[in-house]
Amino acid sequence: MRCVIARFPFDLFKHEVLASMKGVKPEPITGESVLIGRRHYPVKQVGEIITRQDRRDFTSGEVTRAMSRLGFTCRGGEESAPAAPVLTPLQTASALLSGPTA
Repeated sequence: MRCVIARFPFDLFKHEVLASMKGVKPEPITGESVLIGRRHYPVKQVGEIITRQDRRDFTSGEVTRAMSRLGFTCRGGEESAPAAPVLTPLQTASALLSGPTA
């Protein structure tokens, strides 16, 4: 599939992306991610490896669109992080003091 990332055209194929990412350890995910094989990788890490460009040269949106078109599952930054439970001030103080919750 032909796509443009950072104003450069690339011919990407799913099997080539899988081969490129084989053996690469995923970095901690802080934003958008893509599922390749059984691992979630940060989109910028994947873009850097498949394009051999610096991460500052492209946006995560460009790589996310390309990976989605190739059939990979992509997740946004807000979906990656679990939602923190909302505690009342009494529950917060109780948790800090290790007492029973009210």
